[in-house]
Amino acid sequence: ELALKSLGSEGLFLFSSLDTNNDLYLSPEEFKPIAEKLTGVAPISEFEEEETPDPSGETLSIVAKFQPLVMETMTKSKDGFLGISHVALSGLRNWTAPAAPMSVVLARQFKAFLPPKNKLDLGDPWWIIPSELNIFTGYLPNNRFYPPPPKGKEIVIHRLLSMFHPRPFVKTRFAPQGAVACIQAVSTFYYTIAFRIHAEFQLNEPPDFPFWFSPGQFTGHIILSKDSSHVREFKLFVPNNRSLNVDMEWLYGASESSNMEVDIGYLPQMELESTGPSIPSVIHDENGNVIDSRDPSGEPIQFVFEEITWQQEIPWEEAAQKLEVAMYPFKKVSYLPFTQAFERAKAEKKLVHSILLWGALDDHKPLSASLSMPGSGRTLRETVLESSPILALLNESFISSWSLVKELEELQSNRENEFYSKLADLHLEKYNFPVEMIICLPNGTVIHHINANYFLDITSMKPEDVESSIFSFSTNFEDPSTATYLQFLKEGLQRAKPYLQT
Repeated sequence: ELALKSLGSEGLFLFSSLDTNNDLYLSPEEFKPIAEKLTGVAPISEFEEEETPDPSGETLSIVAKFQPLVMETMTKSKDGFLGISHVALSGLRNWTAPAAPMSVVLARQFKAFLPPKNKLDLGDPWWIIPSELNIFTGYLPNNRFYPPPPKGKEIVIHRLLSMFHPRPFVKTRFAPQGAVACIQAVSTFYYTIAFRIHAEFQLNEPPDFPFWFSPGQFTGHIILSKDSSHVREFKLFVPNNRSLNVDMEWLYGASESSNMEVDIGYLPQMELESTGPSIPSVIHDENGNVIDSRDPSGEPIQFVFEEITWQQEIPWEEAAQKLEVAMYPFKKVSYLPFTQAFERAKAEKKLVHSILLWGALDDHKPLSASLSMPGSGRTLRETVLESSPILALLNESFISSWSLVKELEELQSNRENEFYSKLADLHLEKYNFPVEMIICLPNGTVIHHINANYFLDITSMKPEDVESSIFSFSTNFEDPSTATYLQFLKEGLQRAKPYLQT
């Protein structure tokens, strides 16, 4: 109360965004972002002091490519952003180019991507940055503007993401956080490492309120020598193959409990790519003498790199799938694209288990979660859809799929394929915000469905308080949500029997 009286609500909001340990005292470390902002001078980090560039070490040139978010893809654009202040979106509207179009990074810094000694099998994932959040720990505060100083393996990822925007948060507010990687290919001296990173950006600064910009994921690969002295190739990007790939959230007040607006949108391009292999910063002749990096005519010396012969490799799709399952255990069940799921179900004479969402199910924070909702998509995937009994039944008796509402609306209006249009139509008829779980026949007929919020409501109640007899609780499982979802699936199978037997 004294702090509120002294600072006012907005002043206290700014103070608390810096006071990361909530002790009502700003340590020098906590005050550092403001000091850097006011002075314009950033102190040399401990990492940079320890990692004095090796004069003979190699450097990698990286370029950033960025196309800003397409504002028309935001839901709020449909009513002309009615009721949304121009200030709230200023950080988003002003972000039209990468913060650093080009950067030179020491090859040795990519050592963070090398596998631990117990993860040398192809496709066996490990955590570069472990996720520290789960369904029990909740999520990190929204009222923050400046990222905490990166440590250890976070440093190179923070530096790379800073090429896009000056305020990347390497650890996201929501689970699963972090970065995961696996070996995609191996040769005598090199690895190809596939990776997936969950990170987000803070686009606003005081006195404006926070605006969080959360791409669904960053993915990519790096080809580097086993001693990390040489990087042959590096690429990192936000996938743009779905119609929506970014979640945005912004606060409307000066406290953690303030109203928050949520929206989704499409980002056409956000990628980093090396311009070529890493090259020595200093060149020596055969006698160890330093020589000029240009030949007598003034042209840069051209380096010739040996061709890499891979002894073992797996396809990119397989590596990406391994990383996805590491982040999301519910993906041990394959979730096929919408139309493909129905074709597979018809061929295998199975039912379709479909999840229809406003936003994505396998982005680092489900786009369907809003502050007024209990985070249905996140709760589903971190509890019910990961449980062993559900995974077993889905694998045995269903073909699974998840879809965005927007994608099905586009499919519904596409009259070139009447069957697909009808499938989308039947789904959308049953949809209620934010997530609908649907069981249907291979011809699209819906035989059972339940809204995620209703499902979460009834599973949080005591069995004797549930009026509906549609879902009964089993005593076989301690977790009522698992038992109820299992009942939902079995009920669907029961209802489908007359159709599947014909």
